[in-house]
This record gives sequence, C-alpha cells and structure tokens, in this order.
Amino acid sequence: MQVDVEVRGRSVLVVGEQRAARRVLRRFRAAEAAVTHLEPGDAEHARLPALVGAAQLVVLVGRPDLLGRQVLGLATRMRRMVVQEVPATDAGGVTLVGGGPGRTSLLTVAAVAALREADVVFYDRLAPTDQLTQLAPGAELYDVGKSPYRHPVTQRAIEELMVVRARAGDQVVRLKGGDPFVFGRGGEEVQACLEAGIGVRVVPGISSALAVPASAGIPVTHRGVSRCFTVMSGHVPPSQDEYQALTDLGGTLVILMGVANLEQIVAGLGRAGMTADRPAAVIERGFSDSQRSTFTTLGELAADARRLDIGSPAVIVIGDVVTVARIDPGTELLGSIAAWSVLDGVIAERHP
Repeated sequence: MQVDVEVRGRSVLVVGEQRAARRVLRRFRAAEAAVTHLEPGDAEHARLPALVGAAQLVVLVGRPDLLGRQVLGLATRMRRMVVQEVPATDAGGVTLVGGGPGRTSLLTVAAVAALREADVVFYDRLAPTDQLTQLAPGAELYDVGKSPYRHPVTQRAIEELMVVRARAGDQVVRLKGGDPFVFGRGGEEVQACLEAGIGVRVVPGISSALAVPASAGIPVTHRGVSRCFTVMSGHVPPSQDEYQALTDLGGTLVILMGVANLEQIVAGLGRAGMTADRPAAVIERGFSDSQRSTFTTLGELAADARRLDIGSPAVIVIGDVVTVARIDPGTELLGSIAAWSVLDGVIAERHP
C-alpha cells in the first residue's frame, strides 16, 4: 500500500550514507521539507533523541545498520512515522525512455519508475515535461531538445553527456518523445553507451505514428480497408524508387517530420501513380490542448497545408483509413471528399 504524505515545511530526518541517500535527499528537498541528514560517523549521534523527537517523518535508507536500528527504536517509542527507501547504487547506467506523444498520462509504468530513480534526465522537445519535476524529483533536468533543422545540443554532445554522467556513477535517463527506436536516434545512443562500456536499457514508448492518428479517430489499419501501414520520415524526401515502392505497397502511409518537405513528397507520390483523390489527413500538435486535424486529399494536401499554415509537429496520414475517422460536428473538412464514406453519413465539399 502506498501512502502519500505532504512534507512541505515538515521536519524530515533521513538516515543513511550520503551516496546511497542522494536521491532521497534531493526528492525531499525538492518537496520543500526541512531535511536533517544523519549518516554513520556523524557527531550528532549523541543528539539522537532530540533529532528523532523533532522529526515528523523518519526515513531509513536501505537496511538499518547500528545507527538505523537506534533511530528506529527511538522513533517507535516516540511514535514517529517511519518509512524505508531503497538506496541508490554507485553503479551508473543509462535508460532510454520513450515518453509517448507528449502527454504525461501516456507514460508507461516502467517509464515512471525509471524517472523516479534517475539522478539526471536529458529530455527532448517533444517529451512529456509538464510534470517532470514531480516525476523525477531527485534528478537534475537538462533540456537537450532539438527542433527541425536546429540542434543547439548536437547528437554527439548528448551521447557524451550521457556517458560522462553514467561513468560518474549516476543513473541517467534519456527521455524522448514517442518511442526511442522510431526515428528517435535511440539506436545510436545505445551504440554510444555500449562502446563506452556503459550498461543501457530501453523502455519503449507509444509512437506518435500510431497514437496521433488514433487521437483523430484514424486507425492505421482497418478490416476491409487497409491491412498494412508504412511509417516514413519526411525529414529527407525519399528517392523516386522509394516513392514507387510506397505507392505499389498500398495500405496506409504515415509520415513523420514531413511538413517542411510536404510539396516534394506529394509530387513524388503523384509521379509514382498515387491518385490525387486518395484521402489524407494532417494532425498537428497531437494530444496537446491546441491539437488540430485537417482532412483533405492527396491532390489538395500541399495547397491546404500552405493555406492553413500547418506547422510542426504534425503527423500526416495518407490512405483510405482516413475515411473511417469519426468527424466531429463543425470540423472543417477540406479537399474533394464528396466520394468519402464518412461515418454517420457525413458528406462535405471543399470549403472556399
């Protein structure tokens, strides 16, 4: 059973060796508790009764040693609340955490656990950060986010920072948007850690390629409509052979990081034979309070994107599954969609 206690302004006595108690100490100090720390060898042992008596909460880090047993005995007699915390180890390591499409509620249980035990978190622009100080209360937080074509902290520098902190004995979390291995350069970061002899593990995350279309009611596969989907990066436009392969494969095409090169991508797919009336949608800022979904066709996609000033981050979906989406009343439907089979019999024409 977990019991949450408000510790702001309360006296908390933490007992344990400094290195082992480092995360606990940072966590309680971040919560604005009045923290007193005792470790083996402190000259304060003679004042144990006074220290325990003044504490409203006693925290024992690790298995109680002689000092811990003395404190526990006093706390029991004085009826003070006692909790036990797992000690931090000196073995540094790196955990790549997929943060999902940006909403804290979509973090996995494993991701939350990794953040709680972190000494340092290097986080990306699209990672869920609104509650990061609560999720990683004992950690130092560093923004190493990169926006399209702008990398204030280079990928190589990020990898070096991770390795340096892990070698110093810290638990490092690299918090990324989506899934670390879906256009997240997670594979490169794993390689950098392994080459440096650093232990590394990966916590998968929900990829925006799946979650963001779903937030607009678009399934990337649907029985009788599409039995496969392809996810591509639009950061660099594909070759014509790749356009042809994508067109021949059929199914659903999901494009990440494709807004800047959207005109080239649309033209390339058209040259490969993809028809202009193919349903398409763009979902901007998925799972944010300002999410916007635009429904159109391949032939009108680039023009609509310019007219509506569609910007990153955005997920582009091309395929018949777009017609499966449940369109909310009042949603602006764009493109030549008179032939779309939209749920609830909704049929709309292009708005001027």
